[in-house]
Amino acid sequence: MTPLLTVENVGAGYGAITVLRGLSLHVGPHESIGLFGPNGHGKTTLLRAISGLLKVSTGRITFAGADITNQRPVRTVDAGLIHSPQGNTLFGDMAIGETLELAAFGPRVRPGRSERLDQVLTLFPRLAERRRQLARTLSGGERQMLSIGCALMCAPRLLMLDEPTLGLSPRLKQELAEAIGKIAQAGVPLVVVEQDVEFLLSLTDRLYMIEHGSVAREIDRAHPIDHDEVMQLYFGGEAH
Repeated sequence: MTPLLTVENVGAGYGAITVLRGLSLHVGPHESIGLFGPNGHGKTTLLRAISGLLKVSTGRITFAGADITNQRPVRTVDAGLIHSPQGNTLFGDMAIGETLELAAFGPRVRPGRSERLDQVLTLFPRLAERRRQLARTLSGGERQMLSIGCALMCAPRLLMLDEPTLGLSPRLKQELAEAIGKIAQAGVPLVVVEQDVEFLLSLTDRLYMIEHGSVAREIDRAHPIDHDEVMQLYFGGEAH
């Protein structure tokens, strides 16, 4: 079966700094994968390269059978490959409802916009309660919900989430994790960057550990790893 997404021997970086070094992975047409590993080793860079925000210097990226290497981000979005990035990238002076409706601006996603809006507000009741509130007045967790909501308004064929629970309180992290689980259960393939390996294993079919800009290890549900093994992967040597 042809993968939905393939990354083949990709190299990329920033100026003279090389971050990705011949990285290869794939996502099947009906599966979700997780990415984990030490900070600064290429996970965010990989998502930026896939979505066209960062130029690829070597290698090839294909999505749904088409070569998207160094394709403009707007064309990547039009194809249904949607990236919810790390951090607050929202328009602060727009209301939640306006922001969600604006996200479905393209001709491919405009039909069915009302139905998807209802689905997003059902998935994230906090957004429904604050529909007329400005984005800049939201908490960090609520802004993350809005960012993911905007991504869902784009009718993703593949949704990439970059550390969606980073910096959240345990309660908000659990709330957001449950919502992401529902997205996966609804049949939306995911690529999720997270440091919580147990969360990733509960959500995805396979994990890739990214280290020094390449895949250091692949893990699946049939061969899970425990906490001590995670510590060894991150820090090396004997876990304590």
